[in-house]
Amino acid sequence: MVGQSAQPSSPARLLGRAFGPQALLAVREELRLASPCLRAEIARRVCRRLAWQTPGGRPALMSARVALLRLEAQGLVELPPPRNGNGNGKPWHPRLGALPPPRPVAGSLSRLEPIALRRVHDAEQSGLWNSLIAAYHYLGHCNLPGAQLRYLIYGRDQLLGAIGFGAAAWSLSLREQFIGWTPAQRQRRLPWVLNQARFLILPWVRVAHLASHVLARAARQLPEDFGRRYGWRPVLLETFVQEPYAGACYRAAHWTYLGPTRGRGKKGPHPAAGQSPLPVKHLWVYPLVRHFRRALCGEGPAG
Repeated sequence: MVGQSAQPSSPARLLGRAFGPQALLAVREELRLASPCLRAEIARRVCRRLAWQTPGGRPALMSARVALLRLEAQGLVELPPPRNGNGNGKPWHPRLGALPPPRPVAGSLSRLEPIALRRVHDAEQSGLWNSLIAAYHYLGHCNLPGAQLRYLIYGRDQLLGAIGFGAAAWSLSLREQFIGWTPAQRQRRLPWVLNQARFLILPWVRVAHLASHVLARAARQLPEDFGRRYGWRPVLLETFVQEPYAGACYRAAHWTYLGPTRGRGKKGPHPAAGQSPLPVKHLWVYPLVRHFRRALCGEGPAG
């Protein structure tokens, strides 16, 4: 009809999954049928209807929530207001806990062993992890995306730092070349790569080789912890080190350096007029299994 605005079309793919008009109709029907009409219930129904599962066979609820928000942003669906009053573009504020008083720690690594990585599993520990990262990490706090694990680092019951892992970056040419990934393989296998998004040794801790020791311990402990929580085991770790940091602890922990990234952030390689250039980030990776390329490029279970 003349004068009628064109309706936005359904995306052919959504978060790496095949989508299209029939899937959009299914989402709209599940939104209409959901009772109670809450975003969490809609996500559960969409996962069941479209057979969206994690590699561990569980409903991909987090991916469904993100997909629904993207469809709403494109004007394709209208979601009910978030129950907690947050999520429609409003800033998210992490739960924070009390910061521990500085307790200088120095000397040899052997004095602190055994080093323990204690998984964050309750609100109190989550608040402490958030507070440490917000106060002392050079990038500040971020809400880790996707399937994730966070740890508090202790040595003989002394708090030494924090480390966190979340979903991998969607597309990295250096990583894809290193693995030998095609775009289709990346879309299928990306959940088996985790991003080590935050790593902090508290500023008053001065212990040689502690950081590389923690990285090595995390690489041994993480696959088992992740498998118990999510039902599948990661195959490769990645991380970004921002200049002026050199990433010496990653080299000492036998991570592989792939080079500087080209994206330079979400705004692209060239800053807008009047903006300062974004800091350069360097990409490091660590295989968690011997035949990681075979696992990440194959068709069967990866981990």
